Amino acid sequence: MDIRNATNPKDMKHYDSERLREEYFIGGLFVPGEIKFVYSHVDRIIAGSACPTTKALNLEENVDTQKDLGTDFFLQRRELGVINIGEAGIITVDGEKYEIGPRDGIYIGMGNKNIEFSSVDPNKPAKFYINSAPAHKTYPTVKIDISQAEKETLGSQEEANRRTINKYIIPTTVKSCQLTMGMTALEPGSVWNTMPTHTHDRRMEVYLYFDMDEDSVVFHMMGEPDETRHIVMRNEEAVISPSWSIHSGVGTKNYTFIWGMVGENQTFSDMDHVAMKDIR
Repeated sequence: MDIRNATNPKDMKHYDSERLREEYFIGGLFVPGEIKFVYSHVDRIIAGSACPTTKALNLEENVDTQKDLGTDFFLQRRELGVINIGEAGIITVDGEKYEIGPRDGIYIGMGNKNIEFSSVDPNKPAKFYINSAPAHKTYPTVKIDISQAEKETLGSQEEANRRTINKYIIPTTVKSCQLTMGMTALEPGSVWNTMPTHTHDRRMEVYLYFDMDEDSVVFHMMGEPDETRHIVMRNEEAVISPSWSIHSGVGTKNYTFIWGMVGENQTFSDMDHVAMKDIR
């Protein structure tokens, strides 16, 4: 498991592009036949992927929980959310199988011991994107079809930010301790997400960008509002946003991204909005 330390915004002002990527960028996800994880000390989120092919991938067999978490098994003190951005797959939770189609999700509560990821067709593998947060209580495991996600459409074509937010794990749909998770899809001709931008000092956030062709990029904006930087993102790459940082992006074409948040509360609208005149 790749470990990332928390960083101070005063230090971030001095980072060049390489150092920004070293601290916040998450690449190399969705390797066929592997589970990949990054552990961030920012609210202790774990973000990563599982891409099973010819055989199932067992979570416990691919993570050294004693070394990395200090626990007997991965979900002993954690909860986990998954959204599938690949083809049809199956997630088995302590013997119970859940069919997870393209864009479907699942919440898995604290205390489940045996988690396995598999693909229906090894030649068309599932791509399970995973977020995990510390937990204090066990909530039921719930599969979330894309059709069941709470939807909200925002923006306009004139502002190049027409988008639909699919809320998978939020208090009104699925109970969790602190993890919230969803997927935002931009319409053709729209390239901006979350602008005007915001911070939320009570929560951190991780974005996974995908649905991008080989020549497309997203310029992900981060940093304190008056001291911004950017990281160039490509298909199926993720980025860590500390609570003090804005998190917004503009792409060369429309794209989709998954957002996952952990922290002090689960109120989706808890944001500290930044006026356009204050961004530097």
